[in-house]
Amino acid sequence: MDWTELLQKIKRIFWKLSNALGLQWAPVDIPMERRLQTLAAAGWIFLVLFGEGFSIYLAIQLLYSQYWYLGILYAAWMLNDIDICHKGGRKFDWVRNWSWWRYYCDYFPMKLVKTTDLDPSRNYLFACFPHGVVSSGAFGAFATNAANFYQLFPGMTCNMITLGGHFLVPFFRDLVLALGACASSQESLLHLLNLKKYKGKCVALIVGGAAEALDSHPGKYKLTLSRRKGFIRVAMMAGSPLVPVFSFGEPDVFRPMSNPQDSLMRRFQEWVKRYTGISPLFPIGRGMFQYTFGVLPLRCPITTVVGAPMEVAKNLEPTPEEVDKVHEEFTWRLVTLFESEKAKYLKDHEKVKLDLI
Repeated sequence: MDWTELLQKIKRIFWKLSNALGLQWAPVDIPMERRLQTLAAAGWIFLVLFGEGFSIYLAIQLLYSQYWYLGILYAAWMLNDIDICHKGGRKFDWVRNWSWWRYYCDYFPMKLVKTTDLDPSRNYLFACFPHGVVSSGAFGAFATNAANFYQLFPGMTCNMITLGGHFLVPFFRDLVLALGACASSQESLLHLLNLKKYKGKCVALIVGGAAEALDSHPGKYKLTLSRRKGFIRVAMMAGSPLVPVFSFGEPDVFRPMSNPQDSLMRRFQEWVKRYTGISPLFPIGRGMFQYTFGVLPLRCPITTVVGAPMEVAKNLEPTPEEVDKVHEEFTWRLVTLFESEKAKYLKDHEKVKLDLI
């Protein structure tokens, strides 16, 4: 048997095995642009899943290397800088403008849509839904400039809000800060929304958080909103307009494992979330060279629609009844935004309903 026959035999065995396993391989002749998009998405999901662990590993390696003194200097500087995430952050637009993010947004693709203009002399609290597994759409729209935020909202700047724990991880925190992220504390939100310090701020908060991530499944829009009222209180204390923001297609980019209420999986996830604030979700998508399984997101379009602002009267000490009233109006506006826009961005939109919990 010559080499040609051997290679043909190996190829037949390979394809038989692939068919038996149900593997769908990516074509060989994919354009370079799409390869770069896939690479960008892979780098992003690596950052989300392993970025913090890798950063801690690098910090330990630095401390035990011949450059240990640099690790000590960085630790001292970090301790002095630890509260910056509550005081407006430290954004660098050159990081937000990296080509990486453009390829990442083009991978799905992602699109940011506005329904009305915003006044650059005011500050706004963007209440973003749904969380999805890892908030792919909100990240592209508000943590990078790849979705043309500055062009759509001239005179405005944006800060995305995330868990304060991310800012305790060496090196990783510096990238998150450079992207404009700040901590999800009342102190941080009120600082950013303070008109005496800033004008033209859009503060993007993913309201549902880790709890909503547990209910993210393709084609389903189950939002954690009824018991989330802290963002309403912050908007009232700051007197900042509330803006409903909805990312259509967000639940479709991953296929998480089934976790119905009261199942063993769900109870485990809830237990971990209770003590860490993070939902233990393993994103199931596709691989680098095949479409059947892996941790890369699926190529599903995500359209993030920014709704019309809802005026909120300033109230430094709102009562629970006053908070409930504003919450009720905001809920109505969010549902209205979803129902009025879903036909443009969702297939079989007649069958898709919004479920609020």
